[in-house]
Amino acid sequence: MKSWALPKGPSMNPVEKRLAVMVNDHPLEYFGFEGIIPVGQSGAGPVVVWDEGAYSLLEGHDPLRAVESGKIIMVLDGDRLKGGFTLVKMKGQDKNNWLLIKKKDQFSQTNWRLEQVLTEERRNSLQEKAPPCEAH
Repeated sequence: MKSWALPKGPSMNPVEKRLAVMVNDHPLEYFGFEGIIPVGQSGAGPVVVWDEGAYSLLEGHDPLRAVESGKIIMVLDGDRLKGGFTLVKMKGQDKNNWLLIKKKDQFSQTNWRLEQVLTEERRNSLQEKAPPCEAH
């Protein structure tokens, strides 16, 4: 299964749609990595874990087939994100761009706002270090 970078943050408001960018898979050793990737390396800059959890598909049983179809319907059970979500592949030149859409369910919150976890204090506490794998 591919990894997803969510540069503008996911939304718990079903009205909002967010950009999700599919990135190369990373080894499991990367899990939980936080730090500042040095300039000149792939992914340079601060890296923090915003949420952790599990997912399950709501439609189909094969995540790779869902990616190939351009539509992934799933339930997220994270510390912050919960409930139904859909990832839909965007048409256009960049084949890695998808939209993340929150489904209307008991976890929907129309007044939900993205929590900023990379505060100046948190950034200052991060160490510059290479991730535990070579970037793909």
